[in-house]
Amino acid sequence: QVQLVESGGGLVQAGGSLRLSCTASGSDFSTTFIAWYRQNPGKQRELVATITRYGDSSPNIADSVKGRFTISRDNAKKTAYLQMNSLKVEDTARYYCMLRQMGSEYWGQGTQVTVSS
Repeated sequence: QVQLVESGGGLVQAGGSLRLSCTASGSDFSTTFIAWYRQNPGKQRELVATITRYGDSSPNIADSVKGRFTISRDNAKKTAYLQMNSLKVEDTARYYCMLRQMGSEYWGQGTQVTVSS
């Protein structure tokens, strides 16, 4: 059974950086498609970034974070990352990792990112 665990969230001041991690178990990680989403209560989930099994992330970075966020993966560690720089208050959300494998999607529990002004 595929399980995802996100980590790395927290409270940071505007302009700061955080790196989120998404570690998978039970998957053939190197063959998977990974995406990061974010969501605030009462709002729609927003796609932030995606990365293919080949490590290709462009052009699938949301315009709202382009130039500030970078998605990457380490298949040996079965971990995907979201490097977030120059954080803004509007980046505050719960961030979720999604893994797609063999047509099925799996989600983590999310990690909260709060950016203060």
